[in-house]
Amino acid sequence: MKNVEQSMQILKELRKMGVGIALDDFGQGHTSLTYLARLPITSLKIDKSFVRDLPASPEDSTITKAIISLGHNLGFGVTAEGVEREEQLEFLQQNNCEQVQGYYFSPALPVDELIGRYDSVDIG
Repeated sequence: MKNVEQSMQILKELRKMGVGIALDDFGQGHTSLTYLARLPITSLKIDKSFVRDLPASPEDSTITKAIISLGHNLGFGVTAEGVEREEQLEFLQQNNCEQVQGYYFSPALPVDELIGRYDSVDIG
């Protein structure tokens, strides 16, 4: 975000209108803990790079659990990106991640095929 103050004002106005705001790819790139306290977000999206090796990777498992816990303790919803296997879904369910996205449910679809389908699945 080049102009944080202007962006924050716009996001606050959107929240007042009832728009939900997700912090995408949490844990990667420019998504930092600083934004959690300052932006009017409603949910975190766990980056697929942490989901890819679940549950076999102890490091990714620990990070994913921490993001889920952090999000919930701050009152946010949590969505995991990149779910491709049943064992990933089971791990996320066991750790109270309420939404998931990924090829396990559906590949990316053209808009005309998407109508009537969901891009995330509520697992809570």
